[in-house]
Formats: sequence, C-alpha cells, structure tokens
Amino acid sequence: MKKRVIKIAALVVLFAAVLVISNVILNRGNDDQVVPLLSLGGVGVISVLSNVRPKLTLQMVRACQAGEYAQAGHMQTSLMGLVDALFCEVNPIPVKQALALEGVPTGLPRLPLTPLSGSHLPVLEQMLSAMPEP
Repeated sequence: MKKRVIKIAALVVLFAAVLVISNVILNRGNDDQVVPLLSLGGVGVISVLSNVRPKLTLQMVRACQAGEYAQAGHMQTSLMGLVDALFCEVNPIPVKQALALEGVPTGLPRLPLTPLSGSHLPVLEQMLSAMPEP
C-alpha cells in the first residue's frame, strides 16, 4: 500500500509540473474536487454548489488562491454533505429544489426531468440548514 501511495504522489507532482510547463489552463466541474484541482494549478471551477452557496464557494476558492490549502480543505470537507445532496439526483433537479427552498423561484424542471423525489428532500433541507451562507 505504501508503494502505491508514493507512486500516486509522484504522479500528482508530475502532473502539476506538466501543467506549469505546458501553460495549460485547467478548469473542473466537480464540486467535490475543487481544492485538489486548484492545488495542482487549476485556475477555475464550474460549480453547482456556487448556485446555492456562492459566498462559501468563493471563500474556498480565494483560500486556495492565497495558498491556504489546509483552510480550503477544511471548508471543502465541511461542504461535502451539501455537495452530495446537490448530486443525489440528476443535475439540475436538486439545485433547482435547493434554490426554491431558499425562496428563489425556479419553476419545475422540464421533461424528461422530474421534481426532486420526496425521499431526498429531507436530506437536502438538512444540508442547506447545516451550511448557511455567511
């Protein structure tokens, strides 16, 4: 197991070096990978989370930009429950429901999408209340 961890770490360093040398601009659309991506030289985020928690998402990104990866990592970890809830069904179903719960009129999803299932609603509500905007 230790050899595998070392190999993965070496690949991460190599990947970061290739990004810097080749001047690649890297964006990512996974809210669960924001901090790892930015720590490897990524420059942007395509985020579902930012629709419902824009200030928290911006704080996390700004912490990365300032090199405060430990703080950003803690923020990312604390947001994972909400991120998971926002992806409990096909996007944009949960984010539309989350915005509606917070008073933003979004309307119903267009077919073939359907409203959020009743079994996911309590979890989404709980995660939204657990992570309010500052």
